[in-house]
Amino acid sequence: MTIRVVLADDQPLIRAGLRVLVADTPDLEIVGEAGTGAEAVALVEEVRPDVVVMDIRMPDMDGIEATRRITAAHVVMLTTFDDDEYVYASLKAGASGFLVKDMALEEILAAIRVVAGGDALIAPSVTKRLIEEFAARPEPAGARPEPRRINGITGREREVLTLIGRGMSNQEVAGELYISVATAKAHVARLLAKLDARDRVQLVIIAYEMGLVAPPTGGSTT
Repeated sequence: MTIRVVLADDQPLIRAGLRVLVADTPDLEIVGEAGTGAEAVALVEEVRPDVVVMDIRMPDMDGIEATRRITAAHVVMLTTFDDDEYVYASLKAGASGFLVKDMALEEILAAIRVVAGGDALIAPSVTKRLIEEFAARPEPAGARPEPRRINGITGREREVLTLIGRGMSNQEVAGELYISVATAKAHVARLLAKLDARDRVQLVIIAYEMGLVAPPTGGSTT
């Protein structure tokens, strides 16, 4: 089955590079390109792709607002992580993860496939970096809000959610809690259902909002 992809970036060179990359990949197909967020929203409605690779900073409408408006496809944000303060906001807007523009090409292709399969593409190491980057900063509107309160999850599920928030994979969660990988996956599935979360990225956000992931107090925590 071919994965249908829309590229949304205001830099033609970036789009051209991705287009050439995907052209040599039999299971991926570029079905449209957009130079602004508004164009991306309209294009998705027209061609109904599986995945949108979306730049965060674009004229007319930025990638965050475009992501909020897109419901017919999985969205992957494309960003230069080190100088972009809007990754967390893009995930809250509904993105299934993000790509860093200097990632290896094979990693970009793999990420598109992961998202097309309905999963989040944030690797554990990247999750840790996200939490460190944003937990240490105030929210755009001011101070970090009070921890989010959630009822209805068990103590074990809270433990699993905490480990997901720290960037652990299912296998790492299983090892940490001395349970099988299948059991860890079952806990994750129940958390997704109980917390009405679309994917693992949303669980990371919820863990942060619940205060289960503590902001770093000094240097690197991992």
